[in-house]
Amino acid sequence: MRIGAITRESVLKAVTEHDELGREAFLSKYGFGEARSYVLVYGGREYSSKAIAGVAHKWAQRRALAPDEFRGGKDHAVTWLKRLGFQVKAVKNPNWARDEVILACHLVMTNGWRGLDAQDSRVTELSALLQLLPIHADADRNDKFRNPNGVARKTFDIATRHPDYRGKPTNGGALDAEVLHEFLAGPERMSDVARLIWTGITTGDFQSLAQPDDEEPDDDFSAPEGRLLLRRHRARERNKGLRKKKIDAVLRRGGSVACEVCGFDFEEVYGERGAGYIECHHVVPLHEAGEGRTKLSDLALICANCHRMIHRRAPWPTPAELRATIQHRRSARSHTSVGIVPQRGESAKHAASQETQR
Repeated sequence: MRIGAITRESVLKAVTEHDELGREAFLSKYGFGEARSYVLVYGGREYSSKAIAGVAHKWAQRRALAPDEFRGGKDHAVTWLKRLGFQVKAVKNPNWARDEVILACHLVMTNGWRGLDAQDSRVTELSALLQLLPIHADADRNDKFRNPNGVARKTFDIATRHPDYRGKPTNGGALDAEVLHEFLAGPERMSDVARLIWTGITTGDFQSLAQPDDEEPDDDFSAPEGRLLLRRHRARERNKGLRKKKIDAVLRRGGSVACEVCGFDFEEVYGERGAGYIECHHVVPLHEAGEGRTKLSDLALICANCHRMIHRRAPWPTPAELRATIQHRRSARSHTSVGIVPQRGESAKHAASQETQR
């Protein structure tokens, strides 16, 4: 029996059974609890998406799935139901992303680090903007997603974490405090970030940037400027036309298609398979990279390893800085290999004796 092999007809039968038994009796009969993440919306009513999917399996496969046999989120129940054409929506709104907190923090800063009321026109404007951000899927949003009340609460979460605030902080998260301190440490830079995010949304620039399927987790590929500017940054780096022009320009100057950081040459190591292969890195910081054309001088040719190391953790080093780190470590290793480094508790005389015996 293949888990997940449910049909639209079996889902509708589960919905009918739910309506006949009533919510509590239906959930109790099959061992499910109240929906915590997603609900199925059908006929103007809401149903636990996981419970409906599990019971639909009975009508399609003669056995209902137990709650511990599958998940109710995107990996299982939500995906199955959406694939069959049903509407699924979130019970709770997703946590605020860094991009959203940056915009809210910038608003609080311009208001003298004070929170704003839901009726404030600036809160209403930000609410409308946040609803346009292509970060959270529609299925993850409920009817109150980033409404003025929620935005206003977020401004107080940020304001009450300011070092000068003397009252009791509201129930914000660690990200609120983190972004706040980034604004306090670099107000001009973070204001530029907020402006770029705002402009990218209002002009439609970010909506045209599809999220890549292989987008790395935040701990491996991150930037304090948020995922939208990072997404645009990566789109520029993956522009095949720019990459080809950069390689051609390097070859015309007598250079080689080798990593500008560590010197790795794919063709030298892999032969014909590696000929012409290299990645491009956009060296202009995210908060400075506006809507203008990307110049070839903004790009550096680097290998995949060095590219990942640059992007792995903020602040990103420049190719020159990463090259200096590599050279420093190589130099340190070469000096260490000249003689034997005494181990803890070992005398220098004993180490020298060992070297003489070699």
